Amino acid sequence: MKNNLLIIGASGHGKVVADIAFKMNKWNSIAFLDDDQTLYSSMGKSIIGKSSDAKTYINYYDIFVGIGNNTIREKLQEELEALGASIPILIHPNAVIGDQVELESGTVVMAGAIINCCTKIGKGCIINTGTTIDHDNSIGDYAHISPGAHLAGTVKVGQRSWLGIGSIVSNNVKITSGCKVGAGAVVVKDITEAGTYVGVPVRRVKK
Repeated sequence: MKNNLLIIGASGHGKVVADIAFKMNKWNSIAFLDDDQTLYSSMGKSIIGKSSDAKTYINYYDIFVGIGNNTIREKLQEELEALGASIPILIHPNAVIGDQVELESGTVVMAGAIINCCTKIGKGCIINTGTTIDHDNSIGDYAHISPGAHLAGTVKVGQRSWLGIGSIVSNNVKITSGCKVGAGAVVVKDITEAGTYVGVPVRRVKK
């Protein structure tokens, strides 16, 4: 861990990431990188370059990818890891983390989220505001669990899947990689094919 934190992405998701980092009170300074050259600051902190400049800061900053898009976040984090960057885990002080929970690099756990015991969260995941993830879950790398989503026990979510706001997943359900589950949708049985799923219970509407 280094004394300074650099966040890639200064817009909506990056702002929330920065707010969590402020509240963790672990870094002497926090700055942003962003590709929008009309921006000069965010959350009162300077934007000191573009995302492609991250490699020049590796020796001086922990670097966190604060971009909501799963595919872009994965690409940037994997590139940084290959260069040897230090990528932290961010946890809001008001989140609840149970015993024997594993969190991997680049994951953020937001305010009000609850992750119960014996759950594993992969790299670069977004565990968003007010989400509940019960016992013995497995969340694949670069997945996004949206605000207010609720996962029962022993749920498995594949890599890069996105569960929409307020979605619900019943216990013992597996969701394959690359899925999008719509807002308010209810998943009661395994999803074995990638695609977009909506409804109560869910049905696939797009490959």
